[in-house]
Amino acid sequence: MSETHLLDDMRRARPLVQVITNYVSMDLAANALLALGAAPAMIHAPEEAAQFAVIADALVVNIGTISETFFKGMRAAAAAAHAAGKPWVLDPVGAGATRYRDEAVAALLEARPSIIRGNGSEILAVARVAGLSAEAAAPKGVDSLHEAGAAKYAAVALARRLDCVVAVTGAVDLVTDGAQVTRIANGAEVMTRVTACGCALSAAVGAFAAATPDRFAAAVAALEAYAIAGEIAAETSAGPGSFRVAFLDILSRLENSDIAARSKTFAEAAFG
Repeated sequence: MSETHLLDDMRRARPLVQVITNYVSMDLAANALLALGAAPAMIHAPEEAAQFAVIADALVVNIGTISETFFKGMRAAAAAAHAAGKPWVLDPVGAGATRYRDEAVAALLEARPSIIRGNGSEILAVARVAGLSAEAAAPKGVDSLHEAGAAKYAAVALARRLDCVVAVTGAVDLVTDGAQVTRIANGAEVMTRVTACGCALSAAVGAFAAATPDRFAAAVAALEAYAIAGEIAAETSAGPGSFRVAFLDILSRLENSDIAARSKTFAEAAFG
């Protein structure tokens, strides 16, 4: 299945995506999903998160502003989604920064995420938490100190160990399922200056994952569409503020023809 066709498939399905995310990103994540054609549900209370995860078509868990209450909802929802065979995406924001975050990541990995999406530093930290890397990733805030390429070995190993897809985002994104690797060189620098762009991307990955059982294709399609929308929006905006508005507009109007014309996606070999 061509990744570009997944945009239309996702819009036709209009998936219900449960997003347990941080306070900073709730607005942009919900609006990005609506613009793409999905239906967001920002359900995080532990009293209902697990029940809703069975109803939703996909779940996204983002630990950006994690607290005990949020974590209880995250863990319950992730376990329920996994048990129900629903795709779920883990966005390990700030992994490696504190022991609490690492403990939360370790607990969430027990529910076997379908896709893990983070920057290079975060993926290196998740690999370390999973016992797959001795390198200690020490993020500066939630920014990436490592390009996606530097995290390739950790991403491939993590994907193989957990039987999941790992998406590493940076100047050039990388997606792997442990057997294949695809890089995506689209995007715009201004996206790094608008808070929650990465968090909203994880929500978009969840929407695409609901449209196909091929998690690898879903992650590639989501990252490609999102990056190209950012590229187009950057051409008509004057800065971060106008970019945010233009970006949502472009997401709603994005077509497969835009993706085909601008795609800078290429495959490469994974490690043996």
